[in-house]
Amino acid sequence: MSDQRCAWARGPSDLMRDYHDQEWGRPSRDDAHLFEMLVLEGAQAGLSWSTVLNKRENYRRALEGFDPDRIAAYGQPDTDRLLADAGIIRNRLKVASLPRNARAFQRVRGEYGSFAAYLWGWVDGDPVVNRWTEQSQVPVSTALSDRVSRDLRKRGFTFVGTTIVYSYLQAVGVVEDHLVGCPAKPG
Repeated sequence: MSDQRCAWARGPSDLMRDYHDQEWGRPSRDDAHLFEMLVLEGAQAGLSWSTVLNKRENYRRALEGFDPDRIAAYGQPDTDRLLADAGIIRNRLKVASLPRNARAFQRVRGEYGSFAAYLWGWVDGDPVVNRWTEQSQVPVSTALSDRVSRDLRKRGFTFVGTTIVYSYLQAVGVVEDHLVGCPAKPG
């Protein structure tokens, strides 16, 4: 891919470029991936995406492959283990949110048959495709992320403010925000 990719993915990091080129903005309907990205986007709060992306493999190890059913059962010994793990972001509130969000994820999955059905229901199954020409045009939140954020919080999720939710929607392809001219932009 050329250097015309979205501005945030340009630079020396192969990991960032690969994430941008191969994953970001691609529609995901896989509950395992949707949960993983929800965890990682929450972990990013106040940090750079590159920090989280560099710790992704450590999270996969520490969180048993991001298995929401296992994480939902986490207790104090697991919290202590995670807070001692230098491979992940050891913020006490973020770590405490993991089992809470896993349980909320399970409830949504039970109600809708899958978390994907819930999430994609917000856009009637079709991604919101934007045609931004400059990074400065891309919003940090929208009316959609406001609504999804409010609903997730009502359902017991934490670390799902509107800015985090918008980043999440972008990451899993519910919102497609590759800039016009970016080689990773579909169609």
